[in-house]
Amino acid sequence: MAGPIAVPPLARKRPNLFRPRWAAMATAAAALPARAARLWRPARVLVTRSLLEWEHGRAIAERCAALGIPVERLPADRLSLGLPDDPRRAYAIAKQTLAVTVAPPSKRRLQPIAPSADWRVDLAEGCPAHCSYCYLAGSLGGPPITRAYANLPEILAELPPRLGQGTITSRSRDRAHEGTTFEASCYTDPLALEHLTGSLSALIRWFGAWDAPVQLRFTSKFAAVEPLLGLPHRGRTRMRASVNPPAYARFEGGTDPVAARLAALARMARAGYPVGLTIAPIIAAEGWRGAYAALIADTASALSAIDPLDLTVELITHRYTPGSKAVLESWYPGSQLDMSAAGRTEKRTKFGSVKMVYDKPTMAALRSFFETEIARALPTARILYWT
Repeated sequence: MAGPIAVPPLARKRPNLFRPRWAAMATAAAALPARAARLWRPARVLVTRSLLEWEHGRAIAERCAALGIPVERLPADRLSLGLPDDPRRAYAIAKQTLAVTVAPPSKRRLQPIAPSADWRVDLAEGCPAHCSYCYLAGSLGGPPITRAYANLPEILAELPPRLGQGTITSRSRDRAHEGTTFEASCYTDPLALEHLTGSLSALIRWFGAWDAPVQLRFTSKFAAVEPLLGLPHRGRTRMRASVNPPAYARFEGGTDPVAARLAALARMARAGYPVGLTIAPIIAAEGWRGAYAALIADTASALSAIDPLDLTVELITHRYTPGSKAVLESWYPGSQLDMSAAGRTEKRTKFGSVKMVYDKPTMAALRSFFETEIARALPTARILYWT
């Protein structure tokens, strides 16, 4: 790597010397009407003492207060949740709580995030949705509150030293054209929080100003993309819609309808963003072939008028750990999501932990179906990985 890397400031304005394709598309996309998307409104917002040292954190608190959400300033940096002993009530209160905190060094330190991207960058931790297969269950300790980070400049400062240092895309033969990739939706859904935090918009602007072979990536089950459409992203951010057939969306409480997510993805594509599908978790329930064929057809219809279309697909089958299963069953005791041992097999990770995944015949049938159907209905799409 030759020469020092210039770190773009959080909000540097550049002269508009030309109108690239993405800029013209952004103007057109922003002019299109959009249906109202679901916007999370927490019951309370807790702000820690150190938040006051950060302009971005103060702006989050002020934005929440302007919406009429109760904002409680804590006397220290320790979160005092005051949750009841009853697990169900404690869960409900925690899921309605947003805490604005300062990310410590351990949370700012970038980690590899295979197979999605080179590095994980966290703007927040936790999610307001109620998905009964939630990937965060069992992996995040404590009550399921959502934490948004105030010290965005410190988080951004961790990124440039990782340029070209990853192993998923930056050194991959098949995905090297993506550059060094940074995933912003590993431990949260950043779009679900954007109307409260503004963090995703700030990150997109920052990547747009970073003159390097890089890509920001995020995936979402929400549709409120309007704040993002006119941003100077310069093609360096890929949004993916996390989708499942509408019949399986009953496992995704508190999210936007699948049709709204696909419409939002199309608006982002018309604004010049590269886009993608995260079909996850793929659920091998009765009738899955017809359900997923309809989902892929709906996607093709939603994106049919966009040319050229830069579309990727990520395919993630349903899996769970014994720990996450226990947590999810305590959170959603009435869920009909099948987490029995039937049709499952154990898979051990490199760290020695156990995941329950579909057995080999089921996985083979699923993979063959998706590869065939995507090639037929979305011939220009690139499948990035199957897991």
